[in-house]
Amino acid sequence: MKFLMVGAGLSGAVIGRHLVEAGHDITVVDTRPHVAGNCHTERCAQTGVLVHVYGPHIFHTDDTEVWDYVNRYETFRPYKNRVKTVSGGRVYSLPINLHTINQFFGKAMNPSEARAFIEAQADTTIADPQTFEEQALRFVGASLYVAFFKGYTQKQWGCHPSELPASILKRLPVRFNYDDNYFFHRFQGMPENGYTAMVERILDHPGITLRLNTRFSRDQAGTYDHVFYTGPLDGWYDYDIGRLGYRTLDFERFTHDGDYQGCAVMNYGDVQVPFTRITEHKHFAPWETHQGSVCYREYSRECGPNDIPYYPVRLIKEKALLTDYMARAQAEKNVTFVGRLGTYRYLDMDVTIREALDCARSVLEQIATGGDLPVFSRTPM
Repeated sequence: MKFLMVGAGLSGAVIGRHLVEAGHDITVVDTRPHVAGNCHTERCAQTGVLVHVYGPHIFHTDDTEVWDYVNRYETFRPYKNRVKTVSGGRVYSLPINLHTINQFFGKAMNPSEARAFIEAQADTTIADPQTFEEQALRFVGASLYVAFFKGYTQKQWGCHPSELPASILKRLPVRFNYDDNYFFHRFQGMPENGYTAMVERILDHPGITLRLNTRFSRDQAGTYDHVFYTGPLDGWYDYDIGRLGYRTLDFERFTHDGDYQGCAVMNYGDVQVPFTRITEHKHFAPWETHQGSVCYREYSRECGPNDIPYYPVRLIKEKALLTDYMARAQAEKNVTFVGRLGTYRYLDMDVTIREALDCARSVLEQIATGGDLPVFSRTPM
């Protein structure tokens, strides 16, 4: 069969590679001049630093198959994401851990003492937290909420935390030990030569035709047996009943002679600071040595028609519109909506790859049995 992958990011590349190895003909198109989507990495000509052009991506997973898959195409070097945050003119460690608690409150508590102390800070009158703010107040209390969550969240999402669902703050945001590794997954690392090199290798197959700087239009779909669409779900319909809400990011790039902040990620929790964080990209490859440094200040705002969509908002209005688009998608023939934009969900890279592998296998199974190919790689709701 002839398949078209709209998008040369992780979803399109992984599905395309899996299907071409099963003997199918694959064409991959992307409007950008490079592969890897928002994971794109490139060397800074001035400093030699490997830069995450659309913001940092740290690979972390408990999925052994996915970890083995990415290492098949690129060597992943060990990397632990240790985030710092500035609040009230002082630097603290994130996620909130025993060192953060002792430093913030000027104490020297052990784990059990700190646990009891935080429980005393918590607002236990909130029995069933419904909002982000209630969730934070219930589990960490007002002081830590204001210092580490309130301002940052307002800047990131463009609204007060009381307007956001509690589900955004999924886990108890406190560790009662000195572990400052931001992630807790078994496998964590960075691709030695960057994500773009990895995706280029995934797409490096004689049966795959890659066309960059190429815009897709729906009238092209009829020349293929099936289309895998990784663009925005509402974009497939030219946004004719409205746009799904996203947050986008603006990046203010600057260079520095030496080490600018001493870590890869520095958050800024105070609402009066307009940016959410500064990332210093040479620290994402600690096995390399560079005198110069490349940094980005990140600003979050509402996504406009000409912006890159980053984070789906998924509040009540967006979910209602999503339901309408999903109903229309179910009536489509010969198209599968995949990935972050196609299913209107925030996905980590490992989940994106897992869903792409599962989708490709499902497609091959349906082809073998004569069944219908899936409409979504994973149901958006």
